[in-house]
Amino acid sequence: MESNQFIYLVVAAVVLFAVVGFALWSRSKKKPAVLTPSEEKHATAAEPKAAPATPAPQKPIARADSALRRTRDAMAGALAAFWGGKPSLTPAQWDEIEEALLMADLGVSTSQKFLEQLKQKLASKESNSGAMTSDDLVAIGRGLLGSLDHGAPSLEGRPSPTVISIVGVNGVGKTTSVGKLANWYRRQGKTVLLGAADTFRAAATEQLRVWAERSEAQFVSGREQGDPGAVVFDALTAAKARNIDVVLIDTAGRLHTKVNLMEELARVHRVMQKVIPDAPHEVWLVLDGNLGQNSVRQAKEFANVLPLSGVIVTKLDGSAKGGALFSITSDLNIPIRFLGLGESVDDLVPFQPEEFVKALVAPVTV
Repeated sequence: MESNQFIYLVVAAVVLFAVVGFALWSRSKKKPAVLTPSEEKHATAAEPKAAPATPAPQKPIARADSALRRTRDAMAGALAAFWGGKPSLTPAQWDEIEEALLMADLGVSTSQKFLEQLKQKLASKESNSGAMTSDDLVAIGRGLLGSLDHGAPSLEGRPSPTVISIVGVNGVGKTTSVGKLANWYRRQGKTVLLGAADTFRAAATEQLRVWAERSEAQFVSGREQGDPGAVVFDALTAAKARNIDVVLIDTAGRLHTKVNLMEELARVHRVMQKVIPDAPHEVWLVLDGNLGQNSVRQAKEFANVLPLSGVIVTKLDGSAKGGALFSITSDLNIPIRFLGLGESVDDLVPFQPEEFVKALVAPVTV
């Protein structure tokens, strides 16, 4: 028995030595570990490089000319009367143009202003044997939007934190707009805090919490059905302590006809001033682009109670009533801050008057 064990040990040792010897022999046949400069250069070139880390591609920001297609279509037929070198328009054609402007929801007074300026421009062209161009219409439309400071206001030289109160009626996309604003400001390199002061609508707080996570914004909330003033107080106190750049307050939606609810909103703003004396620094009203002139009436009622400093118009991609923006600025003298042009997080974009007007008239070819 002992003899057999000895034989097994001998055989195992022989096999082990054979394996080790073969491995050493194979290694000796390979290229030396030290390469010549030429070999090193070619080896480096042939070696695949690790791909640099790149951020996930972002969806391009929706363009105004695409989102405003329905409004443009509502006006295109009537505006076609200007093209083709026609020296003048008949009364019937002027009526058709006025009807198209009203269909695009410019409103009666703004449509009249538009028509008067069109007639003056056309008369000037006729006296000089010229023809109307899309640039002429862009100039008239741009004039109706006034010289207001449209778009996103600069934060340079502004208080820190800058407090923006977002108000509006139910169902206009207010909370979604707050979330998209947070994303926009974060992309500008700003620190953002969201205050969930809509304590009444079911799931409003959780909806805003999700937006805060998506945009990497900070978040302050209270208990459901609680006092929105308490949430605002806590949010501004936290923002001051954390050196936040922008505070966005999502207020509860309320009908502009409900006096008690509007007064409550004014009270919430007074609570802000206990923490930051000049807050809110901006009060932006969110309007549904599908409502047309009804949204203008909402804006008038809110402006009677609150010092509105801007308007956000949502859902323009599904609306044929984008002309109401002319009435908002012309009748109320309130700047348009942002436009909602789609459902993507990047589809809330700063309002650019030139781009907006060109989106309505520039596609018409001379």
